[in-house]
Amino acid sequence: MKFGYFDDQNREYVVTRPDTPRSWTNYLGSTEYGAIITNNAGGYSFYKSAAQGRFTRYRSNAVPMDQPGRNIYIRDQDSGDYWSNAWQPVGKPLEEYKSECRHGTAYTTITSQYSNIESSSTYFVPLNQTNEIWHTTLTNKGDTPRKLRLFTFVEYTNNWNLTNDLLNLQYSAYIVKMSVKDGIIDHGTNVSMDPNPDDFEDSDQGRHTFLAVAGADVSGYDTDREKFLGPYRSYHNPLAVEQGECGQSIAVADNGCGTLQIDIELQPGESRSFCVIMGIGRADVEGAAARAQFSDMINVEKALDDVKDYWHSKLNNFSANTPDTELNSFFNTWNPYNCLITFAWSRAASLVYNGERDGLGYRDTVQDMLGTLHSIPAEAQERLELMITGQVSTGGAMPVVKPYAHTPGTEALPDETEYRSDDCMWLFNTVPALVKETGDMSFYDKILPYGDKGDDTVLGHLRRAIEFSLNRLGNHGLPCGLLADWNDCLELGQDGETVFVAMQLRFALSTYIEICTMKGALDSEITWAKGHLATLDKNLDEHTWDGAWYRRAFRVDGFVFGSSESEEASIFLNPQTWSVLSGHASEEKAKLAMDSVNERLATDAGLMVLDPPVTKLDPSIMRARLFNPGMKENGAVFCHTQGWVVMAESMLGNGNRGYDYLRTFMPAAFNEKAEVRESEPYVFCQSTHSKYSPRYGASRLPWLTGAATWAYHATSQYMLGIRPEYDGLKIDPCIPSHWPSFTATRIFRDKTFNISVENPNGIEKGVASVTVNGQLIEGNVIDPNTCKAINTVVVIMG
Repeated sequence: MKFGYFDDQNREYVVTRPDTPRSWTNYLGSTEYGAIITNNAGGYSFYKSAAQGRFTRYRSNAVPMDQPGRNIYIRDQDSGDYWSNAWQPVGKPLEEYKSECRHGTAYTTITSQYSNIESSSTYFVPLNQTNEIWHTTLTNKGDTPRKLRLFTFVEYTNNWNLTNDLLNLQYSAYIVKMSVKDGIIDHGTNVSMDPNPDDFEDSDQGRHTFLAVAGADVSGYDTDREKFLGPYRSYHNPLAVEQGECGQSIAVADNGCGTLQIDIELQPGESRSFCVIMGIGRADVEGAAARAQFSDMINVEKALDDVKDYWHSKLNNFSANTPDTELNSFFNTWNPYNCLITFAWSRAASLVYNGERDGLGYRDTVQDMLGTLHSIPAEAQERLELMITGQVSTGGAMPVVKPYAHTPGTEALPDETEYRSDDCMWLFNTVPALVKETGDMSFYDKILPYGDKGDDTVLGHLRRAIEFSLNRLGNHGLPCGLLADWNDCLELGQDGETVFVAMQLRFALSTYIEICTMKGALDSEITWAKGHLATLDKNLDEHTWDGAWYRRAFRVDGFVFGSSESEEASIFLNPQTWSVLSGHASEEKAKLAMDSVNERLATDAGLMVLDPPVTKLDPSIMRARLFNPGMKENGAVFCHTQGWVVMAESMLGNGNRGYDYLRTFMPAAFNEKAEVRESEPYVFCQSTHSKYSPRYGASRLPWLTGAATWAYHATSQYMLGIRPEYDGLKIDPCIPSHWPSFTATRIFRDKTFNISVENPNGIEKGVASVTVNGQLIEGNVIDPNTCKAINTVVVIMG
């Protein structure tokens, strides 16, 4: 069943039915002022942090799942009938209420028709501002005049700290003080306390937000939630709307709301536009300034155009046209946009990640950058430097880095039991990828501080990460699992060993050798790394191969994860893919391992993280038993891992299998069976229920997931094969044999490459020739230093 379609020309996903299986979301704003909005205008807004800067309320896991939101109630003053500008919260019968939602790049437009009144509201955050706009137009589609009364509604938090607001009511129920100044609502918390801008985490400081209307007169207001809704009402039937008039309530303590009453009369065919503006600051200062700025609708339209231009420009650095139209829709807009949003918010703000994860998780954030290096290299480098300074002098990492509170050189050293074994290993994927994108080898020499003390070059930070693992080896000479090794449900113990991170360490050593060789480092440094690499390979060969696949991990007590002798969880996905990605697996073992993946882990909804699920194994050994079979780490399709499978198959030359795998987890491929996937068909989710679950195919935790980055990385650099290298742009596709051709445009080091790939013999991998601007080049790496501003590239596979 379809609930919408991809509008590629406008780079929008159009929701044509408002009763989507779950609330389908979008993001507004930036890391300064962020907001989540759904296809029914639900969601919440926050400043800097969804956990410590939340100023509108949201209740997670409710029905519907996105309330309260940004509501505009519309009341016919003659009949007393009322509805909302989005289908929810009033929820009129769909045979009478028509709705369309257009989710775009950092804006959403919701258009509805009911009772011959069309309303269209576009929600966005102007660039470089800390306020959001609801640009609304009402049109009388009937043949009689209409008298309408509108009521805005947002429910405010009592304290910007999420925990205080929702749980600490003996405190938070006494600190709100609402006021109305010249028709603008002022939402104040702890108003008798001084602001403390130098300590964002000080939840007791005085803070203000405002709500204003531009382009229409305010005829009333309510700022007390209970007065507006009524003590036994809800969002779908507010008492004030039903009675037709606000009561001019002022909330002092208890709960505040933002309701401004607007009267509009429309002749047949007439339209009226106005803006609701909500933002950070005092009503009489920032609120008054915003209202003055956006009273002219030309300024509103320009601000929206600027938002579109800003985001579209970031998506234009790489585009492709393949025989797969769903892949095109996804690759050219929604996958890179998903990467940019995940880069911005890590795992801190969604309808599911509701503020319980604050700041930037180390391992997630370092990976998330991979999907943005081509589109925002300067911002990505700044973020990468921040994360490198979250590495401490031991070579391990702080679990979380808070951009608004991080002070390198003074942070506390984590306790040994707090380290995760994979954290700094991800630097070996992202740091070289940045340098290959920009061509700036001097980045390896940049000096950055450690989190706790001292400093080093970036290359020195990488070496220290390797040393961290080498200093923590177990009985088989493999890295210890420590607190976690990506899979938080494996109870390895501090001294248990992880095959997955051992493969990462192998990749790290190989990468370090490559960098040192290019930089002309001392022979002793390269010899040191090669010696450890040889030892690690020997240990991997002796202890990790199980006969048809690689084992996953070892506990000190002798238990082996991922062994054919195990009744449960006998095979894991990660060590198979990383045996190929790291370069460790021989050709024979790589084929056996990936064939085992295909036989044991592949499903129509993606590849399972393990098989079979755990129902008996002692939870002190594997906590995945917490979850129902086929869910999360207990045998689900964990989407984060899917890109690695496509990459591995591409490296092995298996274009057909890699493409088939991509289709099994690509959201756009489920657009026509959205009732199965349930979550948004335009963004990735963290996990999908596998064949062991009665909800097989349903996906959960959309938007903020490493799946977005790794899927984009795999598609762009391994399947399409357009991959930055130190010496230029490499063209090495691995595509399905039935693709006769594809084209792509890639901006690389400030030069444009229009690439045409021809596959005359229907093969999966191999390049016979590369022609640049009519000249045949040697090999398949294009040196940008010899190219023009705009270049034509023809690639013949063979």
